[in-house]
Amino acid sequence: MLVMFRSFIFLVFLTLTTLVIATSLYLLKWVLPFPMLAKLGKLWGKLNLEAAGIICGLKYRVHGWEKLPRENCIVLSKHQSAWETIALRGLLPATNTWVIKRELLWIPFFGWGMAALDPIALDRKAGRQAIKQLLQEGRQSLEAGRWVVIFPEGTRTAPGERLKYNLGGAMLAEKTGYPVVPIAHNAGVFWRRRGLQKFPGVIDLVIGDPIPTQGLKAGEINQRVEQWIEGTVASLPQSR
Repeated sequence: MLVMFRSFIFLVFLTLTTLVIATSLYLLKWVLPFPMLAKLGKLWGKLNLEAAGIICGLKYRVHGWEKLPRENCIVLSKHQSAWETIALRGLLPATNTWVIKRELLWIPFFGWGMAALDPIALDRKAGRQAIKQLLQEGRQSLEAGRWVVIFPEGTRTAPGERLKYNLGGAMLAEKTGYPVVPIAHNAGVFWRRRGLQKFPGVIDLVIGDPIPTQGLKAGEINQRVEQWIEGTVASLPQSR
């Protein structure tokens, strides 16, 4: 009962911060440069990341922080819950571009704020056209000094489950030569992909060694990323 109550209070906080910051982003995008908007997006992530700890008792620890390159790169992350969308926004360098499904932009307030942060919004039914868009806009973002964040599974998976890793991120790495940083975590153990409850505990987020991609084909890059992420996730605690 207490878990549900605390989860509800956090949901209220998350909703309020989203309404305020998303509206601000939407209005300010006409007058502020992208780096300043990106810092506002990072603030949203940091506020809610800390609020999850204070309100729900849901803490986190980062392993391998020193492995994160100073220069921008491509981040490929495990996707189990909404927690990592908050955490990566709050923890990674502010100037980043996310690859998302286009439908997210249609969500009132949240989608408007996300649109102000210049995501690469793909129509997953578009097939080759979506890949072409990812490669074109992804290259532009990287060359502009932004980090590109991708969830290669494309959707959230429950702990213990895995989906086929899409080749899009690996293809972007092959075409541009930018390194890939894999990220693993066990957020789904404490924050389910469906449902209101956020259980207290400590989420482990692990940053892997950057993978050099020059001279590698997309298939090999994808295989290395998947093996590392899934192997690392399996080594993390799978129970609360």
